[in-house]
Amino acid sequence: MKDEKDILGTESLGKLMLKLALPTVTAQIINMLYNIVDRMYIGHIPGEGALALTGVGVCMPIIMIVSAFAALVGYGGGPRASIFMGKGEKDKAEQTLGNCFSMLILISVALSVILLIWNRDFLMAFGASENTIEYAVRYMNIYSVGTIFVQLTLGMNVFITAQGFAKTGMFSVLIGAVANIILDPIFIFGFHMGVRGAALATILSQAMSCTWTLAFLFGKKTHLKIRKKHMMLKKEIILPSLALGVSTFVMQSSESVISVCFNSSLLRYGGDIAVGAMTILTSVMQFAMLPLQGLGQGAQPIISYNYGAGNEKRVKAAFWLLLKVSLLYAVILWGLVMLFPRVFAGMFTADAVLLDFTAKALRIYMACMLLFGIQIACQMTFTSLGKAKASIIVAVMRKFVLLLPLIFLMPHIFSADKTMAVYLAEPVADFFAVCFTSVLFFFQFRKVLRGMEEGSRKRVPAEE
Repeated sequence: MKDEKDILGTESLGKLMLKLALPTVTAQIINMLYNIVDRMYIGHIPGEGALALTGVGVCMPIIMIVSAFAALVGYGGGPRASIFMGKGEKDKAEQTLGNCFSMLILISVALSVILLIWNRDFLMAFGASENTIEYAVRYMNIYSVGTIFVQLTLGMNVFITAQGFAKTGMFSVLIGAVANIILDPIFIFGFHMGVRGAALATILSQAMSCTWTLAFLFGKKTHLKIRKKHMMLKKEIILPSLALGVSTFVMQSSESVISVCFNSSLLRYGGDIAVGAMTILTSVMQFAMLPLQGLGQGAQPIISYNYGAGNEKRVKAAFWLLLKVSLLYAVILWGLVMLFPRVFAGMFTADAVLLDFTAKALRIYMACMLLFGIQIACQMTFTSLGKAKASIIVAVMRKFVLLLPLIFLMPHIFSADKTMAVYLAEPVADFFAVCFTSVLFFFQFRKVLRGMEEGSRKRVPAEE
């Protein structure tokens, strides 16, 4: 009888992609609820909802950085573990898991100390004003303490999905998200804790998810187990994992840098209302992006395992399926945002002025969302194939080469409405990024497939 993990190399691609991606997409949507539910409740606090929402929005760059470090380790180590499994090298796969577990703990401790000491300075630099800084500090003081739960939940959950246990990965996120939805109104309104209550609900919920995740990876049902003998960091294991995770780290952490640049520019041209609108825009963008990333994570074990096993046809077919589904999702969501922007904005605020302003900005900000299925499918496939350099290039191109300069250039190019010109930087950068990524991927993927085909030809005579 074949091992359960062999389904990655044998089961029907459509059925397997659905089996892995559906729970993963669900998990991503659920995971998104942590911060978005906080913002929904905070935005409706009587009398101070708009300012409190803007204050918590300023915390988002820091939260993105915390999540990015988890991605650096998890999204680098997870695909490498899958590749090792495809090659039949289980010990190296478990070494990767153990090293990544230790690295996440070290990063968590460092981040907690830094955030507890300097969070006010960071928040002021990231766009907080005198009106919003106290709300931001109250949230971050509590959130900083729970950094280790965030790191271990997000980073280790990737290893559960990488083995094909998509449903288990989904439940680890579901547990925390449901707890957060229940605890948020209790702490925010019931105990009158405001933004402090939102932060406390979040870290308690993440602690529950963390407990579930680690219980599975230390338990008997997992193929890859966290073992004490593999926790000692080895540079030949951890460094390649971190190198592969750099692209996802850049993509997520750059959201923080970009958010700071957006906030500072918007504060200059549009004031607190423009920064508050940006909080809502990034929330809607998360709604759009996380399911796309979930689709990529569902495809990752299939592509990585079959790449390691040398199955060229299956790797190619898995990518094309991922691309079609991702593109379809992106187009549908783009259509909904363009048709009903006030519905999406109204999820986060009841303030009439902020709602009108945000609805207009949303159509501009997400104008090129329909193409983003291409970007994510290509970038996630680069990571799944272990192509760290290509992944880094496309991530850096979109954020730093294109978007960052455009945030400051667009108000000078479209000076009639400088505030809306700042939002316009996003779709312009997205369009050129998708063009660049598509061309690079076309040549790199063909090269990978040719290499796999040549490897197959060499193995056939040896087997005969």
